[in-house]
Amino acid sequence: MGEFELLARIRERLPADGPRIHLGSGDDAAVSVPAGATATSVDALVDGVHFRRDLASPAQIGHKALATALSDLAAMGAEAGEAYVVLGLPPDFSEDECIEMLDGMTALASATGTELVGGDLSRAGELFLAITVIGHAPTADAFVTRGGAHPGDVLVLTGEIGGAAGGLVLLDDDERRIDHTLGGEKLRASLIGRQLEPTPRLAAGSALASAGATAMIDLSDGLGADAGHMAKASGVKLAIEADAVPLSAAARTLSEATGRDPWRLLNGGEDYELLASIPPERVDAARRRVEEAEKDVALTEIGAVIAGSGVEIRLPGCRLLEPGGFDQLA
Repeated sequence: MGEFELLARIRERLPADGPRIHLGSGDDAAVSVPAGATATSVDALVDGVHFRRDLASPAQIGHKALATALSDLAAMGAEAGEAYVVLGLPPDFSEDECIEMLDGMTALASATGTELVGGDLSRAGELFLAITVIGHAPTADAFVTRGGAHPGDVLVLTGEIGGAAGGLVLLDDDERRIDHTLGGEKLRASLIGRQLEPTPRLAAGSALASAGATAMIDLSDGLGADAGHMAKASGVKLAIEADAVPLSAAARTLSEATGRDPWRLLNGGEDYELLASIPPERVDAARRRVEEAEKDVALTEIGAVIAGSGVEIRLPGCRLLEPGGFDQLA
C-alpha cells in the first residue's frame, strides 16, 4: 500500500468533524472556527527515547503520544479541541500497525473530546509521532500558566505519582528477574498501564483553573524537575513535604522489594498528574471541584510557595532530596 492509499485508510477511521471544524482532513489544510482563546502545544515521541516498540503495542504508542500532548493542555486548564498528527514510519512498520496506532489515538480522542483533524506522514529511519494539540477557553486570562505562583500559596497535586516509574522498572525487566508473583499480575498490570497508557487530567485541570489556581504544570519529567520549572517561571521557591506526596502503593511495594529507595519515585516522571499553586482559602473548593470532575482523582496538599528560588523537597528526619527528573538530551 502506498502513501495515498494509507492516508485514505486513515481518513476512513476518523470520526465526523465537530462543530468547531469547518474543513477537516483531506484538503491542503484544515479549517476551524474557534470561539474565545486558544492554546497550542506540540509534543514528539521517538522510538528508543520515549517508548520501545518491543515493549508497547502500536495502540499503546498512539494512546501515549496523544495523552502526553493533551496533558500540556490540562496544565493550562484548557478544554481539549483539535489535534494534528505527523507520523514518521520506518520500513518495518506495517500499514496494519499504523492503523492500530491510530485506533489507540482515536479511542483517547473520543474519551477526551479531542478532534483528530489533520496531519502528515513520511518514511523515516525510526518510528516517531509529532502531535500538535489546540485547547480552548472563553478568554486568554482563563488559561493558567507556570508563572503565577505567589508566596503564601499552597501546593496541591492531583492523583498519585511513582506508578509510571515503577512500570518502567518492570518493562526493563526483560528476563523477569523481578519476582513476577510480587503483588500478583494485577500489580504489574497497574504499573505498566501507568507507564504505557497515561491519563491526561483535562477535567481536573479545568476544575483547578476555575477554582483559582495561580500556576500549574503537568508532571512529565518528575516532581523535582517540573516543580523547578514552575519555581523559575514564578520567581519563587517551592517547599515540598515528601511524606505528604501520595506515592503509588504498588510502586512503593516494588521499590522496597527490589532494594530501591522509594523516595526516588518522586523524581521518576511520566505520571502526568498536575502540580498547582492556589491561595489557601480556595483549597477546599478546588478539592471538591477536582473530585467532582474526576471521581477517582484526589487533590492533596503537598507543600507551600515561599519567597526565594528553586525547589526544596523535605524528607522525614530533616533530610533533603535533590530535585531531579528526566532530561532526554542529557
